[in-house]
Amino acid sequence: MSPQQAPMMRYCSTRGGVQGADFCDVLFSGFAPDGGMFMPESLPVLSPDTLRSWAALHFSQLVVEVASLFIPTQLMPRDHLEALVMEALSSFSVPEVVRFAKLKEGLTIVELFHGNTLAFKDLAMTCTVRFLDYFLQKQKRRAVVVVGTSGDTGGSAIQSAKGLAQVDLVVVYPRGRVTPVQEKHMTTCLQDNIHVFSADGTSDDIDNPIRRLFADHELVKAHGLMSLNSVNWSRIMIQLSHFIYAYLHMSGLEGASADAPLPPLEVVVPTGGAGNIAAGCIVKQMGVPLQLVAMVNSNDIVRRTVQSGDFSMAADVKQTLAPAIDIQDPYNMERVFWLLSGRDGALVKGIMEDFQSSHRHTLPQQLHTVLSQAVSAGTVTDEGILESMRRCWEDNHYLLCPHTAVAVWHHYHTPPSAQLNRCYLATASPAKFQSAVQRAGLTLDLPESLSSLDKMATRCEGLEKSQTWSKHWEDKLREKIQSISFARERNVTYYT
Repeated sequence: MSPQQAPMMRYCSTRGGVQGADFCDVLFSGFAPDGGMFMPESLPVLSPDTLRSWAALHFSQLVVEVASLFIPTQLMPRDHLEALVMEALSSFSVPEVVRFAKLKEGLTIVELFHGNTLAFKDLAMTCTVRFLDYFLQKQKRRAVVVVGTSGDTGGSAIQSAKGLAQVDLVVVYPRGRVTPVQEKHMTTCLQDNIHVFSADGTSDDIDNPIRRLFADHELVKAHGLMSLNSVNWSRIMIQLSHFIYAYLHMSGLEGASADAPLPPLEVVVPTGGAGNIAAGCIVKQMGVPLQLVAMVNSNDIVRRTVQSGDFSMAADVKQTLAPAIDIQDPYNMERVFWLLSGRDGALVKGIMEDFQSSHRHTLPQQLHTVLSQAVSAGTVTDEGILESMRRCWEDNHYLLCPHTAVAVWHHYHTPPSAQLNRCYLATASPAKFQSAVQRAGLTLDLPESLSSLDKMATRCEGLEKSQTWSKHWEDKLREKIQSISFARERNVTYYT
């Protein structure tokens, strides 16, 4: 049976308390009702013939093929899916959507940042928001979307959802821990359905009250509460495509004999919340021979988890030159643990509840062994980020963003072998990170789309630290959600 002929895809929670959900259920959810994250109950396997048949596809068409494996035609006919994806990706600034930069000494950059907010999040966000709008219109309902962001997710969600009649979007970002461009992408959007908060804390601080909001099932049901963070399965589903696209173009598949084993490809990933690493692990289990390298900044919980099984938060989130991955709670590791433990919901539930209560957990030996075989990892300091940026410019006249530099550091310190092709995911444009570029002693001309942000009006509300800050933030966000619904029920303008 080909992947396209698979039966109706069903979804379950990583913690074992939910089975049999369909794509629409999952799309409109944040965390699963039992606190876990949704995953497909089974994964389609991509045969060598299927991969070869996809080799010449445009990226947008590949997204359609991949998404069709997880969205049954009973819910969304194939022609509707294709129209939504094509529309979503039509605004990207390069016709191929995803571009490869092949530089000296085998350094190949997979540019994922050609969307409206110049970050890889635009790829999955534009598609997911269109799926959301499609089902909301079909079902004649509304949704309130709540997004906590470390920088790029918030702007991408706003640019994708602004002006939609069926959606209100509440975004919370960590004040002083995002770049001016990231902040302006959020605060300059004055559409009535966009509601932005700046919080006096870290992105991990923001996650706590948001998790409690989603744990309030009455609130979720009453207000159509959902998430567009990579908690949402649809975001991860679309991210599968850029791993498969990189494999089709960079592994040497086209030159391999039809009866030979599929050639492997090493993919180096700048890692924070671990959504991309989770997507890469899923693609591996679908039969694509990837070797994954998770590179982190000084917030190195993923590196410690992979190398020693120490799944423990540090005392504080360190502020680095790569702010979008300044994360000590890499929540998508839950999906990785579930996959690599053989879909053991009870085990994952125990790990995650222990971690969420104590902020530390030592992985069982068997799970750690499997994880360390599936993924390798490394840590890069701010000085290492600057070193990578300078060296890549000196060697290639190619400017890296600081997050991509976290990945490319691996190239300079562990050079690729002739036997194994390798590529590096570029998750954002350097234009968003002027301060880091200047720290590296380099220069950058801002595109007009970014320089014009300084002249625009802004709007946001504050969330301040106090002795009871977490409860205060939760209450303030709850009030916002309720007031949005009140205004929409009476068909009045929220902002006047």
